[in-house]
Amino acid sequence: MIMKKCSNFILAISLLLFGPNTRMEALPPINWLSVPHAKLCVTEGAIEQSSGNQMSVNVPKMRAFVTIVTTQDVEAHFTYLGKTLGKKPLGSGEMRRQFGLKLRAQDPCNLVYAMWRIEPESQLVVSVKSNPGQHTSTECGNRGYRNIKPAHSLSVPVLRPGVTHTLRAEMNGSELRVYADNNLVWEGNVGSEGGRLNGPVGIRSDNARLELELRAGQAGGAHPDYQLGCRPGSGEGE
Repeated sequence: MIMKKCSNFILAISLLLFGPNTRMEALPPINWLSVPHAKLCVTEGAIEQSSGNQMSVNVPKMRAFVTIVTTQDVEAHFTYLGKTLGKKPLGSGEMRRQFGLKLRAQDPCNLVYAMWRIEPESQLVVSVKSNPGQHTSTECGNRGYRNIKPAHSLSVPVLRPGVTHTLRAEMNGSELRVYADNNLVWEGNVGSEGGRLNGPVGIRSDNARLELELRAGQAGGAHPDYQLGCRPGSGEGE
């Protein structure tokens, strides 16, 4: 009986340590750099420059990516100011209010999203948009989205006008962690589809007014003057 109890105890400890819910290894530390307005390519909508590196968004649909070489780590310190004067539905026809981060944004058809949804429901959603062989919004539209189930997740605060929050995403290969106000709210693996994409980080909003400051991880060995090409008007179909 004693031996059986000991065996059960050891089995329980082993499941805790090595079971399917084992957390991923720590990601390497990040050297953050501030992203000014001049280092953003706005592919749809508009981003206005405020004081210092603070920016504002007042249009129903905004898409942008960072034009300097960075790691796949991005953080927005933002204040949600409420709904925009006009509103635009998604390509699917759904009306949604949200703000989020883009990672591995290879082109409008292939990228990873970490979106903080505001309305109709408050939640953090990670999705991969994958359309192999397609590279423009005309080709893929709003097709190819797949929401990723996390290994670990927590609910996010409800965004209320005038309240400041922080949204951060850290990605290493296909492993992704998303933090809201420095709390880990999403952790998981986006799969080979998302992990093999190669592109910059960026931001996106739908029907939300915002003030924000943006940071990204400094890439080792990148030339400080190198910039990615900017193609205004090449925003995502959704």
